[in-house]
Amino acid sequence: MQDKNEWQNFAISFNMSQFLHAWQWGEYEKNLGKKVWRLGVFNQNKLVGALMLIKNILPVGKSYLYSPRFPILTEAVPAEIFTQKIKEIGKKENSIFWRVDLFNADIFQNVNFKKIKDVQPSKTLLLDLTKSEEEILAAMHPKTRYNIRLAEKKGITIRQGKGEEDIESFIKLTEETAERDNFKAHGPSHYRKLFNLDNGFVKLYLTEYENKIIATNLMIYFGDTCTYSHGASSDENKNIMAPHLLHWHCICEAKKLGYKYYDFGGIDEKKWPGVTRFKKSFVSPKTSCEISYPGTFDLPLDKKWYLLYSLAKVVSRK
Repeated sequence: MQDKNEWQNFAISFNMSQFLHAWQWGEYEKNLGKKVWRLGVFNQNKLVGALMLIKNILPVGKSYLYSPRFPILTEAVPAEIFTQKIKEIGKKENSIFWRVDLFNADIFQNVNFKKIKDVQPSKTLLLDLTKSEEEILAAMHPKTRYNIRLAEKKGITIRQGKGEEDIESFIKLTEETAERDNFKAHGPSHYRKLFNLDNGFVKLYLTEYENKIIATNLMIYFGDTCTYSHGASSDENKNIMAPHLLHWHCICEAKKLGYKYYDFGGIDEKKWPGVTRFKKSFVSPKTSCEISYPGTFDLPLDKKWYLLYSLAKVVSRK
C-alpha cells in the first residue's frame, strides 16, 4: 500500500489504537535502514485488512520478516491471503521465517506457527481517560496519591523536551537507568530517530529538580491512545517521587488533548514485579483494564535454515 491516509485512517479506526500500526512506525523502521512493506486486503475496493512487514538482517545473507501487533482486520480474511504473499516476499529476500506479534489470532488457527519468547509485551494496562481527574485520583493506591502530592510540594518542574540537548539528556538518563536496573536499553540512534518522526507522534517530558533532570517519559500518541513507551529516572533524589508526578502530568496532558486511553505499556508480575506494581498503583478495576495478546510466533519459511537458526540460538544461550 502506498496511500498513507487510507492506511492511517484504517489503523486509527480501531478502538485502543496501537502505535505499532501507525504509518509513522513504518517510517521509523525505514529510518533505521530496514525495508518495509505495507500489505492491504481489499473487498470491492474497501480496505478490510492490513499487515506491516519489516525486514531484519541475519548473518550469511539471510533475513527474517517481522510484523508487530498484526494483522488488523474489519472482516474475516483467509489466512492464505497473507501467508502466500509473505512467502513470496520471503523467497525474494532470503528470509528464514516470519515473526509476528499476533493482534488477531483467529485467522491463523491452522497455520503452522511456533510459539517463541514474546517480543512485544503480551499484557498491557490501559487507563480510561474518559474518567474525570478526580475519579482517576480516587482510584489510585493511597500511597501513589501521597507521592504525587509530595512531589508537587517539592517544587519539581515538568516540561516538554524540544531540542537535541533534551534528547541527549534523555538518552544519558536512560543508559544510567539501564545499568542500575540491569536491563538492556536501545541504542542512541533508536531514540534519536523516534524524535525525527511526524510532529506530535512522539513527545518527551522532562522532570527537573534543582537544575537537574531527574526523570523522563517518552510518550507516543496515535489514534485514541497515549502510550508510555520509555522512561528513566535518576538514582539521586529518589525520595521526592518524581516518576509519580511525571506520570500524573502525562495522564492529565493526554486527557486535555482528548485521548481516550493511557497505555502504561507492558506488565508482568513475574518478569517485572516492581515495574508492574508501580504501574498498577495508578489504577483500579474502576478506571482501567488489562489487555492480553496471543504472543509472538514464528512461521518458518525455510525449514532447513530455521532449524539451523534455532540451534544457533540455543548454543548462544549456553
